[in-house]
Amino acid sequence: MNMLESVLPSFGFREDDLTLVPFGEGLINHTWKVSVSGNEYILQRVNDNVFTKPQNIASNVRLIADYFIANWPSYHFVAPLAAINGEDLLYIPSSGYYRMFPFVAGSHAKQVAQTPTQAYEAALQFGRFTRLLCGLDISGLDITIPSFHNLGLRYEQFLTALENGNKDRIAASTDLIEQVINHQSIVAVYTALLSDPQFKLRVTHHDTKISNVLFDDQDKGLCVIDLDTVMPGYFISDVGDMLRTYLCPVSEEEKDYSKIEVRADFYKAIINGYKEEMKNELTEKENKYFFYAGKFMIYMQALRFITDHINDDKYYGAKYEGQNLVRATNQMVLLQRYLENEKDLGNYGLE
Repeated sequence: MNMLESVLPSFGFREDDLTLVPFGEGLINHTWKVSVSGNEYILQRVNDNVFTKPQNIASNVRLIADYFIANWPSYHFVAPLAAINGEDLLYIPSSGYYRMFPFVAGSHAKQVAQTPTQAYEAALQFGRFTRLLCGLDISGLDITIPSFHNLGLRYEQFLTALENGNKDRIAASTDLIEQVINHQSIVAVYTALLSDPQFKLRVTHHDTKISNVLFDDQDKGLCVIDLDTVMPGYFISDVGDMLRTYLCPVSEEEKDYSKIEVRADFYKAIINGYKEEMKNELTEKENKYFFYAGKFMIYMQALRFITDHINDDKYYGAKYEGQNLVRATNQMVLLQRYLENEKDLGNYGLE
């Protein structure tokens, strides 16, 4: 079905006065940039294989948008535009779920954190997002991906894969599997934190890669975007994901593990930026777990990659044989490099 014929007219656009081009490098949703009479918009098709209840996303974004309008009207929140039928999430039979956003003029996104200043600005924005929403009743938020950052569950899935997964792949990965098991104490810490009243559930983004921050022409952060995974959660999810994705100059796809390193100045920039906004919201106990946040997220991603490898690449897929094993090894090397820095960085920012 032609998108120009089936989707765009539902948002009030005609085929003869617009251009439509693919936009961004997102792996989950499909995104296009729409140009109409000098105005620009972002059109997305929500991946309902990953987000099985897209209406939950729409409900959360609507709740957050209403809260910002009522309490922080000056905050630059990029809310979806309503279709002709008044809905901000449009379902087209045999095509899927679509939403339209205004394109923020003068803004740009980054795929990687290239400088500590960029890391600081991104952390500042994610901290601000959570701080401004601290007054929102999180019971009104729907769960868009159940148990998304449940480390205990991820470890259980890993153990199940060891019992039921590809025996040949397990046999060929014994050294890495042993390394993963040797770090299971990270799971025990997470389990203990779940019952600690000093660890608070807040509005949490859960996907804090730098591409989910819009920057202006002066490289100052404007706001956060891509709210599909916004749910109640713990600060270690957002801080941990920044640490996992900003500290190392190469991604989890890098096969040359000698290139994996932890950049201390990026670590400090993330902590400084996040705490600039959240310092009065975090509890005394939470303040002691910034370094742990990195352990938590790096280890969880390693778990997910090795589990998928053992399960024949059912979740992430693989463009070449052993890709998820490369990813898992990469993350375990990153974890080791990170732990080597604990003496120097573990107490940074403690008050």
